[in-house]
Amino acid sequence: MRRGTIASLLAALVAALILVFQPFPASATPSDHPHGAPWTGTWEAAASGTVAQLPGQSVRNVIHTSVPGRAARIRLSNRLGTAPLELGSVTVAVQESGAPKSPNAVPGSVRTVTFHGSATTRVPAGRDAVSDPVPLRVPPDANLLVSLYTPADSGPATYHRSALQTSFIAPDGDHTADQDGAPYTTTTGSWYYLTGVDVLGAPAAGSVVALGDSITDGSGSTSSANHRWPDRLAARLRTLPPRERLGVLNAGIAGNRVLLDGTGPSALTRLDADVLSRAGVRALVVMEGINDIKGSPNQTDPAAFEAAYREIVARAHARGIRVVGGTITPYGGNGGWTAPREAVRQSVNDLIRYGGVFDAVVDFDAVVRDPAAPDRILPDYDSGDHLHFNDTGLRAMADAVDLDSLTGKDSR
Repeated sequence: MRRGTIASLLAALVAALILVFQPFPASATPSDHPHGAPWTGTWEAAASGTVAQLPGQSVRNVIHTSVPGRAARIRLSNRLGTAPLELGSVTVAVQESGAPKSPNAVPGSVRTVTFHGSATTRVPAGRDAVSDPVPLRVPPDANLLVSLYTPADSGPATYHRSALQTSFIAPDGDHTADQDGAPYTTTTGSWYYLTGVDVLGAPAAGSVVALGDSITDGSGSTSSANHRWPDRLAARLRTLPPRERLGVLNAGIAGNRVLLDGTGPSALTRLDADVLSRAGVRALVVMEGINDIKGSPNQTDPAAFEAAYREIVARAHARGIRVVGGTITPYGGNGGWTAPREAVRQSVNDLIRYGGVFDAVVDFDAVVRDPAAPDRILPDYDSGDHLHFNDTGLRAMADAVDLDSLTGKDSR
């Protein structure tokens, strides 16, 4: 009996070790990343559309980390493509310090990224890929260079259009392993194929995803400065003890909607890919709806928003994720504003504040509106189009988030 008990315990231990150390599959699904996994999301970009492919060229994506780790894992996407994506090589490195617009890597930091042990990979159309662990010390609050070489035309390239970050293209061959960025003679304001970076052993309790539109994507902020409101939120979280700290994943897409596909899949359509399948997600901040209200066809029924928000919350709760609702900010003075649309915004905001849909609420509207004209943004926060925010306004938004609301500490 005792031998049987010991044998059972050993078998359970072996099974647990296999589960922890087995490589993640190339095509990630939500079930591949259970809550409590050792990986934490440090950066994300949501796939927003497609653009012409770059056959025979290398692209060096520049991205900014929110939490550190002792190893990295790269997420690539051919989600919106129509043909298999062939990647001849992929590398990750740390960008040289103090040079956010440089293609140069820190000496000795370039690492080859593999997929099931291979330096090349093929991603089927409509699928994502997650790399093997890459042994690289990832610093917090720093830029990484994720470089990809596409040897042949693989059809339309899945990308994130509005990166607000200078990245680089080498037009003549495979330069992914180059430490010196001299071959990267062309710049781009988009991220190609890259949709996420996870880190292993982060001093954090998990991650929080910001699901939104252009305001979350950072439109109006200073390019290559990481002044989007989720960036500022990450800076605040880094001051907390590790048990309360969270990585921050920005799933904003400029032009995105809650209810309808258009610029990128709708928030409902992309929830699995951009939120629920991410590593270690503990909280979700939803701040989206303005494009549904002012876009064409514009949505006029607050009940449709309520149904969508409740579906998002239910699906997140099924994964143990808390959901914070963000009120929709003013846009009076913008060309899309009308009095009937403003009435819809006010109704939806009342739903967010008082409808009991979310676990907590961050009242972005109250923080940024002009007291003298509540349908407008405070002039000091306005980027100039009366819809998007400058760096100061985005900082005010991030500072409005109650950090305890992200972990549920506010409810204890």
